[in-house]
Amino acid sequence: MSVGLYLHIPFCHTRCHFCAFTLQIHREDRVQLYLGALVNEMRLHADQQSLAGRRLDTVYFGGGTPTSLSAGQLTGILQNVRDSFGLTDATEISVEAHPDTVTEDGLRQLTDAGCTRISFGVQSMDDGELLQIGRRTSSNRTQAAVGMARSAGFANINLDLIYGVPGQTLDGWLATLDAVLALEPAHLSCYALTVEEKTRLHLDVRRGDAIEPDAALQNEMEDAAARRLITAGFTRYEISNYARPGYACRHNLLYWQGHDYLGLGPSAQSYLDGRRFGNVESVEDYDRTLGQGCLPITESELLSADQRQRERIVFGLRLIEGVDQVLLRHEPPDRAWQQTLDRLTQRGLLEERAGRLRLTDAGRRFADSVAAELI
Repeated sequence: MSVGLYLHIPFCHTRCHFCAFTLQIHREDRVQLYLGALVNEMRLHADQQSLAGRRLDTVYFGGGTPTSLSAGQLTGILQNVRDSFGLTDATEISVEAHPDTVTEDGLRQLTDAGCTRISFGVQSMDDGELLQIGRRTSSNRTQAAVGMARSAGFANINLDLIYGVPGQTLDGWLATLDAVLALEPAHLSCYALTVEEKTRLHLDVRRGDAIEPDAALQNEMEDAAARRLITAGFTRYEISNYARPGYACRHNLLYWQGHDYLGLGPSAQSYLDGRRFGNVESVEDYDRTLGQGCLPITESELLSADQRQRERIVFGLRLIEGVDQVLLRHEPPDRAWQQTLDRLTQRGLLEERAGRLRLTDAGRRFADSVAAELI
């Protein structure tokens, strides 16, 4: 069975207004503590044979901003991954990046070390919209970063976008889409802006300094993106993700298809052999626990066969193709579960098509609510 590795790099140079992830502002002394702890975590999992000898099919550096670390630090982490777990001949290795934090030389170091995919957090190509969400950068930096990545050897380039930014219009969103399409990425991720508690954006909305996203407008933006990107040759393969043929993100597919993955770093989550577990959130607690020679796991649950089946179906419904009906017939869950499926179908949120169960267009609007009912 396929297995992936997620590495949480908890550092950024600044925190965006919408961000609720576990991170610290970059400082080299903090980075050094974290790097030592991360190596210890890898060694402990390797010693305990957490992957049962399986080599990694995917590696994903997420954050935070992984490229707030130097290219040498990132390639050092990757070498420790190779030494601890091993890679296949075709491992997909992804690195999230901020356009302001890359150089062509650093990007070339990453490709030379085996990195195959880079994902830039672009969010918008409108400088005014970037300021609204706390991004102190310009769209010109995105253009330059994509050019450097391509020159360094990256063919698989993803751009992350956010729609529903305060003050953004439908025309402004379409202008951003046109601008990123001109950069010829292989993959695009389009996320509706959400207001998470304990973020700067949440505080600004409560004080009246920012406008909460307009759900109806965001729905229009989602539909417009789907039309524009499909016309441009992309396939929408997941609710928020579009790819040119052959460039769907293999690491994220592991999550949605119910395969195993190990998460390293503070707040990272794992799913291995039917067990779901997560690390402590605090970077300080993470460093301290590993300094004591212990894995920083704070919660762990062995899922029953029924729970595993439900999760595989729920995550699989995020894929546009949905899940095979055979999965529903294998070890069928209880009657209440079937009644919930029937009710969601009657409400027009689920449908069966070509032997697969999937979300309808309306169902994709309420994917989180559907998931909550099914779990």
